[in-house]
Amino acid sequence: MPVLATNAESETGIPKALSNELPSQTMEEIEHTCPQPRLTLCAPAPFAGETSCQCKAPHEKLTIAQARLGTPVDRPVRVYADGIFDLFHSGHARALMQAKALFPNSYLLVGVCSDDLTHKFKGFTVMNEAERYEALRHCRYVDEVIRDAPWTLTPEFLEKHKIDFVAHDDIPYSSAGSDDVYKHIKEAGMFVPTQRTEGISTSDIITRIVRDYDVYARRNLQRGYTAKELNVSFINEKKYRFQNQVDKMKEKVKNVEERSKEFVNRVEEKSHDLIQKWEEKSREFIGNFLELFGPDGAWKQMFQERSGRMLQALSPRQSPTSSPTRGRSPSRSPSPPSPWLLRKTSPPSSPKAASASISSMSEGDEDEK
Repeated sequence: MPVLATNAESETGIPKALSNELPSQTMEEIEHTCPQPRLTLCAPAPFAGETSCQCKAPHEKLTIAQARLGTPVDRPVRVYADGIFDLFHSGHARALMQAKALFPNSYLLVGVCSDDLTHKFKGFTVMNEAERYEALRHCRYVDEVIRDAPWTLTPEFLEKHKIDFVAHDDIPYSSAGSDDVYKHIKEAGMFVPTQRTEGISTSDIITRIVRDYDVYARRNLQRGYTAKELNVSFINEKKYRFQNQVDKMKEKVKNVEERSKEFVNRVEEKSHDLIQKWEEKSREFIGNFLELFGPDGAWKQMFQERSGRMLQALSPRQSPTSSPTRGRSPSRSPSPPSPWLLRKTSPPSSPKAASASISSMSEGDEDEK
């Protein structure tokens, strides 16, 4: 494999060319002892001081094409990514994931700038440097964390940590009097671009907090923080607490309304069920009534049968025709039937007819006398 010539350096001291001359001891003669990528995620990534690259084998210069083809297991490609990483969020994690996935066998070093350097060149941070260091250590893509990283990368820093490539988004980063702090890295062929995640950044998160300041101040007051801890004035504290009480009352009223709606819905459901059951029972009752007392009902048939039996029981039985007739005494002759028995016994149609029939009956009796 071609190695870097000792005199092939750019104006900034960063190696920029490859040489075909091999060192006195090749890679086969001296085994690499570079730190290996993390194989377990049960422990945080170490700091650079705890695991520095003390490999005695020559650290040959790699091109991007060679790194993408793959390197020996004991010679991982050392990729460096730096930043502030304040309020560590998914955009930071995605950038580190891209840097880790640039090459098949990569070792990701992440440099985090200190508070003094950040406040000097960028501004005040929400998290202090210790908190930012720890946030990076617990990211699954990070193999090593470098504390107090430089704002501008120097040849000495790159050589000390045996960095092969630097990963960052390719938007020019103007700072510290330079139009692009990564310009000399790009010229040396050591820069590998990553993509930014749209819609999320530390500035966006801070903007949301500042925009909804009252909401978060009330939230923390409600959770037990004092006005002094929140740097809130006495008047604003009373205002926020009053607003919290109003919100609680609104929440109670809302809960009562929801419960009342649920109760009304239950009553409506039960009323519908009762009405439906009543209709079913009423249909059943009407059907049973018609079966009993309808024109062709069972009650009519039963009444007819019973009335027929009663009439049969009340009507006299006829004597048999074969029975002998009793002898009549010769001295007594049958009396002629009364005239009123021979008359029609249909009921009178009117009171006058009834009186006329009575008078006729009385006349007949007198004639017989």
